[in-house]
Amino acid sequence: MKKSILSITMAALLGLGVVSCREEKSNSEKAAEEVEETKDAIEDAAKDAGDAMEDAYDDAKDAVEDAAEDVKKSVDESM
Repeated sequence: MKKSILSITMAALLGLGVVSCREEKSNSEKAAEEVEETKDAIEDAAKDAGDAMEDAYDDAKDAVEDAAEDVKKSVDESM
């Protein structure tokens, strides 16, 4: 009887030991992951905004160049 109680107790302690050793993320680790994800999202948004600004600049530059060509053609035609 003593051996069976001792065996059951040892099995229970071993089971609890295995469960308690399972790795769990702490709140600070979860928060750090969220901060990293947010940082990545902000970097992506900033890159997209920079690309959009470059595209707008290129479009405006092309429009000004086209307008200057039109003015030049008008001046040449009127002479």
